Amino acid sequence: MSSSPTTLDIDLEPADSRRLADLTGPFDENLKHIERRLGVEITYRSNAFRIIGPTHTAEAAADILRDLYVETAVVKGEASEIDPQQVHLAIQEAKVLEQAPADAKKDDPALDKMVHIKTKRGLIKPRNPNQAGYVRAILSHDVNFGVGPAGTGKTYLAVACAVDALERQEVRRILLTRPAVEAGEKLGFLPGDLAQKVDPYLRPLYDALFEMLGFEKVEKLIERNVIEVAPLAYMRGRTLNDAFIILDESQNTTCEQMKMFLTRIGFNSRAVITGDITQVDLPRGQKSGLRHVIEVLKDIDDISFTFFQATDVVRHSVVQRIVQAYDAFEEKNS
Repeated sequence: MSSSPTTLDIDLEPADSRRLADLTGPFDENLKHIERRLGVEITYRSNAFRIIGPTHTAEAAADILRDLYVETAVVKGEASEIDPQQVHLAIQEAKVLEQAPADAKKDDPALDKMVHIKTKRGLIKPRNPNQAGYVRAILSHDVNFGVGPAGTGKTYLAVACAVDALERQEVRRILLTRPAVEAGEKLGFLPGDLAQKVDPYLRPLYDALFEMLGFEKVEKLIERNVIEVAPLAYMRGRTLNDAFIILDESQNTTCEQMKMFLTRIGFNSRAVITGDITQVDLPRGQKSGLRHVIEVLKDIDDISFTFFQATDVVRHSVVQRIVQAYDAFEEKNS
């Protein structure tokens, strides 16, 4: 059973309206960030703050507020403003999410929550235990890998989580990307501008967005750069803050591209990397970045890996049998 919420009352001394404004941020944005990350509720009047939530996260939130308030101390007559990056770092340094009791993690409603998003087709939610675990992992980790055969919902559920995070204002934008690699075909010269050339590679991501949000809303969000769909090559040199980032078809990245992508992740961002290591379209002899990264990062606790099997396929039943037949053939001839 989950424990009852704890209520903590703290006073930040000395009371200073300018320092308090810097601490809370514009429209209380810094407090909202702490609330989202730690699963607590924060209210305040002047310098008196009340924190409600699980004991370990409420106490951590109180310590974080005290530490950040110290950082706003006046130095040479000027207050030090607190930005979202400092809040993010303070939460990371507190390591409260790593120290959460096992029972609290298991009973946390946020982790048990299924992603329910209204679309033209109704509600989106996981269809089997492995998909449910995948969604829980995305909710509780900043970097997630979904690896498995086609039709297991890897990309679709990742986009659903991204839409959910955007609508709940946990992130400011969604960025969807995939390597522009031809699937065993030589398409030659493609007419049109650069956007028209890469659109065919990104079409599955557009399709998922259109189904969940509708064509007109997606087009408006793309125009405002709230949603960005771009080839992987466009990621080099960027730092992506306050974003939900999805790398699709990651089995077609090189080792260098995968490292480049993972090092783009900025403050308050979440990344989901999906791929099927049995369908690599890279030139013969070139190692898949997805295969490589599974070996490199497998022992890092803050990163989650969800491996789907043929039994998790949620497309036409014949797709599951096709995947199983290929697996059996490859195992027999390996």
